[in-house]
Amino acid sequence: MRKQKPVADSFVIMTELVLPNDTNTLNNLMGGRMMHLMDIAAAISAQKHSNRIVVTASVDNVSFRDSIRLGNVVTLQAQVTRAFSSSMEVHIDVWAEDIPSGTKLKTNEAFLTFVAVDQSGRPIDVPEAVPSTPEEIALYEGALRRRQLRLVLAGRMQPAEAKELKALFALE
Repeated sequence: MRKQKPVADSFVIMTELVLPNDTNTLNNLMGGRMMHLMDIAAAISAQKHSNRIVVTASVDNVSFRDSIRLGNVVTLQAQVTRAFSSSMEVHIDVWAEDIPSGTKLKTNEAFLTFVAVDQSGRPIDVPEAVPSTPEEIALYEGALRRRQLRLVLAGRMQPAEAKELKALFALE
């Protein structure tokens, strides 16, 4: 039986201040810099869950809803949603806060997948993720569909094999 670990144990909060070197010519945080920060926060979450070295396997759709301005405080919140044999899906939310004005808004959200590896770079088993809150359970339950979609899009699974996805589109 696989070891189990609570989803909450993988929770990470990372905070950064947007400085001039992080921005484009419009004084907005560069998208590549945002994805860099997201990758770091999510990797830490996956490492906390697996107690292993992790590598990024995929990044789902990253939408840039609102600009993050120079001087804003960026808060990234990441948590493993589900663990498979050696891979883990991590959900991340990004918030931008303008402290002088007192405004805070969610600017980004994504799912990243990491694989735990040994010292030789070979995949290694990870503990099962155990959700407890309603939000954790909802993310956990949707993870298998998201995983199947990733595998189909990557050409690593035939659409006919994606049973969870087929169930979404079953017309009766």
